[in-house]
Amino acid sequence: MDHAADRTHDARSVPVCYRHPDRETGVHCTRCERPICPECMVSASVGFQCPECVRAGSGTGHSPAASRPRTVAGGSVTVDPRLVTKILIGINLALYLVQMAVGDSFTDRFDLVARVQFAPFGALEGVAEGQYYRLLTSMFLHGGYVHILFNMLSLWWIGGPLEAALGRARYLALYFVSGLAGSALSYLIAAPNQPSLGASGAIFGLFGATAVLMRRLNYDMRPVIALLVINLIITFGWGGIAWQAHIGGLIAGVVTGYAMVHAPRERRSLIQYGTCALVLAVVVVLVLVRTAQLT
Repeated sequence: MDHAADRTHDARSVPVCYRHPDRETGVHCTRCERPICPECMVSASVGFQCPECVRAGSGTGHSPAASRPRTVAGGSVTVDPRLVTKILIGINLALYLVQMAVGDSFTDRFDLVARVQFAPFGALEGVAEGQYYRLLTSMFLHGGYVHILFNMLSLWWIGGPLEAALGRARYLALYFVSGLAGSALSYLIAAPNQPSLGASGAIFGLFGATAVLMRRLNYDMRPVIALLVINLIITFGWGGIAWQAHIGGLIAGVVTGYAMVHAPRERRSLIQYGTCALVLAVVVVLVLVRTAQLT
């Protein structure tokens, strides 16, 4: 009697999505016939399929990537959400060891300097002399134990959670765009013979993007704002710090981060990577303007 009543009740109730039990639906997967809600529907040649059937490789509908879980910025959710951050820290540490082993000759060859003559009768060197690689390589060099320790701790604390929120590709794009923007502003404003180096420009970009993300998610922004203010005080309060790289990275991080987390889903990748390309175009213009001034 009880079993018959249960069957009668089930027949009269509206099915719920097997992946989201709180959502009623009248649509079923054409392969396994399980009920699926609009979020789980993957369009197939006939009807809709559930994400599991698509991943199984039915040969119809969208690719398996279409049903993978996504980050808030549209990136793929990965098993190790801090992998890129770990690799970046490893590269910075490895190159710092090379700096310590080889000495100033290595650092002078790859740090950021506009135009300088290292030897009394040597050739002019620097970005203005066509050594544009310095804009990039200087992002991975550091001037001492305290410098690299502070930067790597900041990269781990800020970069790790941001990588998890954006996804690897978008996070990596943000890092390099911010770092290059910092290098470009430093090249534009700093004295031609003033060398600069460090990951700070990229890290300030991560600070800016983190603030944008926390605002987007309605999180308490006071911790990240306090940390950013402390870093800005250090930037302008201590001598020997390339504040231009910090400000350039911060501006690029805010702009790029806003595009990453606010882009509409239907044009998300276009807006996100288009913004990265736009910031890089500004970097190129700044570099060309400064080079024209110095040559």
